[in-house]
Amino acid sequence: MGPFHFPEIDPVALALGPIEIRWYALAYITGLVFAWRYGMRVAGRPPHLLKPDHIDQFLTWAVFGVILGGRLGHILFYYPGYYLSNPIEILYVWEGGMAFHGGLLGVIGAMYLFAKKHKLKFFWLADVAAIVAPVGLFFGRIANFINQELWGRVTDVSWAVIFPRAGPEPRHASQLYEAAMEGLLLFLVTFGAYKFLNARQRPGLISGLFLIGYCIARAIGEVFREPEVLTTGLPFNTTWGQWLSVPMALYGGYLIWRAYKNPIEEGKTLKKNTTSKKSKKKA
Repeated sequence: MGPFHFPEIDPVALALGPIEIRWYALAYITGLVFAWRYGMRVAGRPPHLLKPDHIDQFLTWAVFGVILGGRLGHILFYYPGYYLSNPIEILYVWEGGMAFHGGLLGVIGAMYLFAKKHKLKFFWLADVAAIVAPVGLFFGRIANFINQELWGRVTDVSWAVIFPRAGPEPRHASQLYEAAMEGLLLFLVTFGAYKFLNARQRPGLISGLFLIGYCIARAIGEVFREPEVLTTGLPFNTTWGQWLSVPMALYGGYLIWRAYKNPIEEGKTLKKNTTSKKSKKKA
């Protein structure tokens, strides 16, 4: 049994004359659309801190945050020298090259600006995003697999995959491992907190669990993933992706502590605002 040869997958899913729609793009679009629709559903449930229309409007902001942040993160965190020498390739998004940590920063910036514009509490929006984000991560890792990028380390396990773009050696399909951990398992964690821990009454709790959960999943995934160029020389055989995730875990722990220390405080604020509006109408 194994190793398996990577199947011949045309990177172009659909060609309409000069317009090409790639599987890589479809994976990201699918993740964003699911996150959009499910996020609207979550926003429409108690304690009604957001309206579904808020999520509907935020979709465009999220798309720009993911693309701009993810691409800039890939360039600045991993290959600054290469892209300085080949600046035109910065625009080649369809060929892959999106960094999660950059995309996260891009979405955080988009959420901050959107919340400020609509006079919302930041974590009302961030917690909904944290519930649905693992779905986008799942499809993003599937896109990495289809695009034959971010492959795993050389191995002799029976389920190894030979990626033509990575050479003749069998490797871990680390993209699929990460899809399972960062996508499926992390979704169960955030959804479970939303469903069974009354987490929406503790703003920041789901965001904190997401940050810690991603850090753990990424740390494990990096053990099987071929290190990026800039990871050589890091202590304890760690990788750059693991080090970039450490601040996420630390901040996530703070958010969980903050959420339990100040439960439903922001929800009470919303109720007070709602009450004051009703009294004004009656007057």
